[in-house]
Amino acid sequence: MKASRMIIDTLRDVPADASVASHQLMLRAGLMRSSGAGLYNFLPMGLRVLRKIEAIVRAEMEAAGAREFLLPILTPAELWQKSGRWDAMGREMFRLKDRHDNEYALGPTHEEAFSQLLGGILRSWKDLPVNVYQIHTKFRDEIRPRFGVIRSREFIMKDAYSFDLDAAGLEETYQLMRQTYRRIFERMGLDTIAVEADSGTMGGSASEEFMVASSIGEEVLLVSDASDYKSNQEKTPVVYSATLASQSRADTVSSAELEKVHTPGIKTIQEVAQHLKKGLQQTMKAVAMVADEKPVMVFIRGDRELNEVKLRNYLKASELFAATDMQLEAIGTVAGFIGPLDLAPDVQVLWDSSLTTGEEYVIGANQKDYHYCGYTPPAKRQSIDLALAVAGDPSPDGQGTLKEMRGIELGHIFKLGEKYSRAFDIQVLDKNGKAVTPLMGCYGIGINRAMATIIEQNHDEYGICWPVSVAPYAFVLVGISSRPEDAERIDALYTELLEAGLEIIYDDRDARPGVKFKDAELIGYPVRLTAGKSYIEKGELEIQLRRDAGQKDSKTIFKGSNAELIQHLKELQNTLQPETGKRP
Repeated sequence: MKASRMIIDTLRDVPADASVASHQLMLRAGLMRSSGAGLYNFLPMGLRVLRKIEAIVRAEMEAAGAREFLLPILTPAELWQKSGRWDAMGREMFRLKDRHDNEYALGPTHEEAFSQLLGGILRSWKDLPVNVYQIHTKFRDEIRPRFGVIRSREFIMKDAYSFDLDAAGLEETYQLMRQTYRRIFERMGLDTIAVEADSGTMGGSASEEFMVASSIGEEVLLVSDASDYKSNQEKTPVVYSATLASQSRADTVSSAELEKVHTPGIKTIQEVAQHLKKGLQQTMKAVAMVADEKPVMVFIRGDRELNEVKLRNYLKASELFAATDMQLEAIGTVAGFIGPLDLAPDVQVLWDSSLTTGEEYVIGANQKDYHYCGYTPPAKRQSIDLALAVAGDPSPDGQGTLKEMRGIELGHIFKLGEKYSRAFDIQVLDKNGKAVTPLMGCYGIGINRAMATIIEQNHDEYGICWPVSVAPYAFVLVGISSRPEDAERIDALYTELLEAGLEIIYDDRDARPGVKFKDAELIGYPVRLTAGKSYIEKGELEIQLRRDAGQKDSKTIFKGSNAELIQHLKELQNTLQPETGKRP
């Protein structure tokens, strides 16, 4: 490809609305342009990168035995209603009606659609195991799209779904996908971390996320400093170094038995502790929520925070919101002074496990400007882990303590079990002719998110530093000539390199050398070849690796025949390929 025939629309200034490196560089390098909030147009150079990422994913999925399908983006509401997710998906799912008043969704994922399709195809144990996938556009009505394609409203995803006869088969497929994912990300030049994760609305018994460590990551990861334990913060159970076997006070504690203290204008738990000269661990915090329109009160130790994902999963709630002042009044309390005594009988009260660590607590009196001291929670209550694990907590595997890091989620694998196969009445006959419900797995990778994450891990002050496996072109030939006959000689070199099978773009534009060099660094071609005066007069071609840009003596001079040059460049390209493990 000649640059004069390619659309290269680079920007020198950083776009004002782009706050992270990947978003800035994807716009500056002319890979994409914004179409609206969370919506992006991909330009030819950016599309080449996307297609390369897709090709890696496709090759490894096919090698693992998966088969590619293509399903409609528009999915009937009845499929989602059948699985129970029409409501559970919440406001992030785009819903619409056609002219006949039939309801549809723009698919954020396709468990239901694939279940319906495969349910009509699978009949016998001989049809299993099977793993099907697609690479397709998805939609999510993000309330705050940000970070470019890392959190967009329209995105490209590889989603795969496996069907196995039994738990042993599902485990084998799940482990195969774990290995396949590692190879996929290695081929992209990405360093990933696999962590235990929450299954959320997907359901299922187990799931793992493949994360890339990044300061801009929206996910908090907790890892042990003494073992291989790794988990998403949303999933991590909280372990307390010391708990009490039981509290001494009886189950029935009345307000009359407690010390009532005046706490005028003091609402936050930090202010209460300071005013009463107590440690935060000696206070009890109340978190008032509304789950599917029903009031829920969570009581938790004052120094801990509620993990809303754990709460949502425990309640199996579709929607979860903080209670309003009006709702608090209806259940007999007031914000800032909430306590467990004398609440309305229809309030569901939950006790966090953190309250097993102390004997007595300061609680709200459900009356403005008052708290109680000396409260002991009911001895026969059910304690539930609803707190957010944090750095410094003991590791759940019993080895070391947790430390925190942030990450970008690139892939997610799930054991779905029978959630969807049972909902869609999928049955196959086993070897004995008995009807069996297959077990499902689900495996997703964000394609354009992977593109942005590669940039986050591979950029410098000059621009993008693509791994050669996903670069728009492996080589760029920059021609510097002042005479037509010189341009013809460089053009002939380009043609020979192209015919030899090298993936190369020839920057033949009528532009200053500095502009061409800056564009080459910004776009991030792994290898730059410069054919200028030395090439015309001496046959010397300048070669520079993009990763060495700005370093002293980083350029090498090649002088030899074109055949020798082609061999040298092919060997160079092979050395730049990311290292990968064996294919599973």
